[in-house]
Amino acid sequence: MSDRIVRIIGLTGGIATGKTAISNYLADTYGWTILDADIYAREAVHPGSSILNSIVEHYGPSILLSDGNLNRPELGNIIFCNPAERQWLEQQIHPYVRRRLIEATQSYISRSSLVSTSTLTVVLVVPLLFEANMTDLCTEIWVVYCEPSVQLERLMQRDGLSCDRALACIQTQLPLAQKCQKADVVLDNSSTLDSLFMQVNAIVSRFEI
Repeated sequence: MSDRIVRIIGLTGGIATGKTAISNYLADTYGWTILDADIYAREAVHPGSSILNSIVEHYGPSILLSDGNLNRPELGNIIFCNPAERQWLEQQIHPYVRRRLIEATQSYISRSSLVSTSTLTVVLVVPLLFEANMTDLCTEIWVVYCEPSVQLERLMQRDGLSCDRALACIQTQLPLAQKCQKADVVLDNSSTLDSLFMQVNAIVSRFEI
């Protein structure tokens, strides 16, 4: 259909704000295709990959587990308090993630060329959408927000972190307030999931599915 509208939604937010809850809901309720950057980031460091080889060359073989997989906790400890090392690692992984998102989006659009619908929607779940400069991949941006105190509490409970460690994790990302200013849609997850999903339904109802 030559007049089809293709919506590429960039779904982002802060750590522990509820991106996964929304992406799962969109997939289960509306059947939207979800492309998750975290999956491609894990794929990037699969045993035998050139990116994992570069990481081993950079940090030494101790960065690997006995089965050849990346020792994520150890890598996390290295980059946690070292912005330069975190930037180096992101420079290895982000280009791969970007390329895979583009490929997967184009593949989905191509496969759906014969589907009789006026609007085709795909959701890119990218936690670091702004930080990794991937906003150009989207036609619109949805940001999942929650009150800072709620975000901190959820992260501490989810990952078993101390208050200081959880706060430091949050501070490695662009402040939520700045992300909201750049968003086309802001979803507030400071309350219950029912409240969140009601907001999602209201947004979706504005468009032809």
